[in-house]
Amino acid sequence: MRRGLCSIVIAAVSACADEDGEPEPDPLKGVTLVRGDFGDRPLPNLDPEWRSRFDAGDALFDHRYYESQGLGPVYIRAACASCHENDGRGPGTVRKMVVLDKDGLPLTDQSGLTWGSTIRPQTITGLDRGIVAPEDASSVLITVRQPPATFGRGYIEAIEDAEIERVEAEQAARGDAISGRINWVTYTSEANPDTRFHAHVPGTRMIGRFGLKARIATLDDFSADALLGDMGMTSDLRPHELPNPHGDTDNRPGVDVTPDTVNLLADYMRLLRIPNRKLLDDARGRALFERAECGACHVPSLHTSPDYAFPPLADIEAPVFSDLLLHDMGKDFNDGLHDFDATSTEWRTAPLLGLRFLRSYLHDGRAKSVQEAIELHGGEDSEAADSVQRFRDMSDEDRKALVTYVSAL
Repeated sequence: MRRGLCSIVIAAVSACADEDGEPEPDPLKGVTLVRGDFGDRPLPNLDPEWRSRFDAGDALFDHRYYESQGLGPVYIRAACASCHENDGRGPGTVRKMVVLDKDGLPLTDQSGLTWGSTIRPQTITGLDRGIVAPEDASSVLITVRQPPATFGRGYIEAIEDAEIERVEAEQAARGDAISGRINWVTYTSEANPDTRFHAHVPGTRMIGRFGLKARIATLDDFSADALLGDMGMTSDLRPHELPNPHGDTDNRPGVDVTPDTVNLLADYMRLLRIPNRKLLDDARGRALFERAECGACHVPSLHTSPDYAFPPLADIEAPVFSDLLLHDMGKDFNDGLHDFDATSTEWRTAPLLGLRFLRSYLHDGRAKSVQEAIELHGGEDSEAADSVQRFRDMSDEDRKALVTYVSAL
């Protein structure tokens, strides 16, 4: 982003920061919720440079892109906030499709989906069609993915690789059904000229952390991927339009956004705080959470790297309530799609960050309450089936206490 535009953006959003005048306590302290707490607040006590980057990224996150700025030629939504309102989940969703054989199983050969497995129905002016399901929809499975929340993502990026590998090894030694595994992915973007957080080149093998199947490892890669995949906005990190019926036809020659835009969006997500939690010191709810072994996968905290480039998130306990590993959730969660090492029934353990802001649960939003989400983990071929049975065996009062604890995260 050019300095002049950046200054205008910062001035516009700084004027309304913290307008409710409420205190901004550290979420790691386990404080009680205060009025006005919402999902798009920065970490406390940012120095002026980081705060400026947060404010500029915040404005870009809400910005609606237009055709003259390179939107399209096909796309899902025109702004990040359209899929992550208040940095949460929705209202936008992503629909995926997979071609089935006559027995209802995904075909090995998916070449019939000429433009890929993602439905991108929107087009810019003058184009007649986006990417939609084939006319013979009876042979296509269409599934929904709700976009993950974005608050607290800096904590996730900061977690040491060794921590994730440690939890993977501990689960492999358990001797029961719980045995999560790392999704080893590659850095897909071009090398980022901003090397504050890494100097990866295309093809670097890394631990996936972001996305519903942990298919992305870093927040700059995540930002570049979302700009291109959801909005059709190319960047120096992702300079080529995705396959689509219209080739490179958009209304802006060359790449659409600069690396500064990608990195400001990444920094915005890095600097988003975890929404303040109620009842974090609820000893009974926490004990029941552990008794059901929910914490085996929804690990309450993981340690961050002492070398993480944003010092306040370095060498701390990150309260993410996830192991960031893939788990086989069984046939009820089968979407027919693979992402790197993730199979069609494997999903990354969802971080329970800001869960109380959500109105639906699981990767596709099928659960409308926390208790329903717990119950739906219990398919007979799901790794979580034994934990769900422990939950079912509890008294009504204990089940309610566990749900109350989780609902407050």
